[in-house]
Amino acid sequence: MKKYLKLALLSASVCLLSATAHAHRAWLLPSATVLSGNDTWVTVDAAISNDLFYFEHHPLQLDNLSVLGPDGKTVTPENQAKGRYRSTFDVKLAEPGTYKVMVVNQGAFARYKLDGQNKRWRGKAEEVANAIPANASDVKISEIVGRIESFITSGKPTTETLKPTGVGLELVPVTHPNNLVVGEKATFKLVLDGKPAAGLDVQVVPGGIRYRDKLNDTTVKTDDTGAFSVTWKEPGYYWLSASTEDDKSKIKDAKRRSSYAVTVEVMPE
Repeated sequence: MKKYLKLALLSASVCLLSATAHAHRAWLLPSATVLSGNDTWVTVDAAISNDLFYFEHHPLQLDNLSVLGPDGKTVTPENQAKGRYRSTFDVKLAEPGTYKVMVVNQGAFARYKLDGQNKRWRGKAEEVANAIPANASDVKISEIVGRIESFITSGKPTTETLKPTGVGLELVPVTHPNNLVVGEKATFKLVLDGKPAAGLDVQVVPGGIRYRDKLNDTTVKTDDTGAFSVTWKEPGYYWLSASTEDDKSKIKDAKRRSSYAVTVEVMPE
């Protein structure tokens, strides 16, 4: 009886931790990130959840999914499907090298009052001006640029897909994201619109939150060049994320919120 009570209390504490620490993380999870051989495929799960990488909240929408091959050209994902708690798709690694899988969401979110009632609107940035009634009050608009990524390498790692686009918050690896090993320090850079994103907090969370009573996350801050480093304590999948807000929105009187999240896999020594 004591054993079952202990398990119940552990489960309850983990649920509470997941709900309060950093709810609703969005992520991409490849079935593998480092492969070799011919005719190789990867299946990717995509979801939004409290527990990394566990399906219990909502599937990630794949409307803005894209995959870049080692030569920088677009690769068509196959077998897309959407379930109750997750979306999935396959990527054929037809050429050797590093692939980048990403979901990039751009749009706008507005809050306002109309006839004394609170209203919300979400849609494309270019539509926001016509979406809010002229007699609305307490209008607050945010432009949203969110990027969710993961990297997959077949054979020898390459770097063509690691180049930033210059739009929003992006990761520029110094250490290749498919060359991460326990006990070794990895260094990355964050850039905002192609320029160093200094002074940002980067949250690093190992997967398996559901099966432990501590989040075991760490937070590191980017330096003046946008660089930060992580020394991996355990093998497995990790989720890294950062966000920032500024006044550089193209929408009049709006804030711009930029976010970035990436799933990486750390190998044993």
